[in-house]
Amino acid sequence: MSIGGFVLAVRLIPVAARYLLRRNMFGYDINKKGTPQGAIKVPESLGIVIGIVYLLIAILFQHFNFTADSNWLVEYNAALASICFMILLGFVDDVLDIPWRVKLVLPSFAALPLLMAYAGHTTIIIPKPLIQYTGVAILDLGWIYKLYMGMLAVFCTNAINIHAGINGLEVGQTVVISAAILIHNVMQIGASSDPEYKQAHAFSIYLVMPLLTTSLGLLSYNWYPSTVFVGDTYTYFAGMAMAVVGILGHFSETLLLFFLPQVLNFLYSCPQLFKIIPCPRHRLPRFDPQTGLLTGTKDGTLVNLFLRLFGRCSEKALCIRLLIFQALACLACFGLRYMLAGWYK
Repeated sequence: MSIGGFVLAVRLIPVAARYLLRRNMFGYDINKKGTPQGAIKVPESLGIVIGIVYLLIAILFQHFNFTADSNWLVEYNAALASICFMILLGFVDDVLDIPWRVKLVLPSFAALPLLMAYAGHTTIIIPKPLIQYTGVAILDLGWIYKLYMGMLAVFCTNAINIHAGINGLEVGQTVVISAAILIHNVMQIGASSDPEYKQAHAFSIYLVMPLLTTSLGLLSYNWYPSTVFVGDTYTYFAGMAMAVVGILGHFSETLLLFFLPQVLNFLYSCPQLFKIIPCPRHRLPRFDPQTGLLTGTKDGTLVNLFLRLFGRCSEKALCIRLLIFQALACLACFGLRYMLAGWYK
């Protein structure tokens, strides 16, 4: 079914792109300004196609895996409700251009169905070096853990949205993290003998696999040179989907480690996001139409930081570097999770 989602996404994206162009929902590629490609109208908000195909697969999958009295059905439907809510809000943002301060709040409302239906544990495993100070190996946080999950949903959604700006980056980072999540779940199922624990990770696979395949379909159009833009619809949808997968798979702490580049980008962006220093509408690199290379600006993004640290390069090369960094961050997470067993869950 997930492979079918990939095929459906590849077929529907060109159709939706034509309709969006008719409704004047298009943009110009700023990183190609001054070249013939920079004058082409590129359809926006194609994330709406991926979101719809994803929901279709996830809803139909219930028929094959859940019964009417299944304990997991409530959480599964709550997860789909949160994702659907976020797709709607993302598309509204693409159409109405919602202010940044409002964007921070939207995921909080979208996460409510998930938080209300969550019936999993609210405990964390204390790192071994700290057990001597806390006196316990497992600590129950109660409502504080649910607050953390709500904040995680807000972070994941906005983190994908602000770590962007070049062809293929938004979808590419989602593909890398989704693949890491899938590998993590498979390894956990193979290593555990607890049926409930295995089911939680299987549950996570049910939701992350269609995300991975549909995103690959979108990446085939969004890779450099991009023929479609994904819009806030996709970044909000992808962030919420991965947050849901981590929360209901009971590995939200590990998920945050997979998001290490996004955490660094957010911390580096904070002075501009919170208006401590001026924040332009587009915090993009400077493009030289003569050489076709990007130069880093002083804006606080990981994209600009990479250009300043490693020198000017093409947009495609920059995206590849950032995705390699994303993959290395996920590998480092596996190192912490499996080489230092018991430190993180």
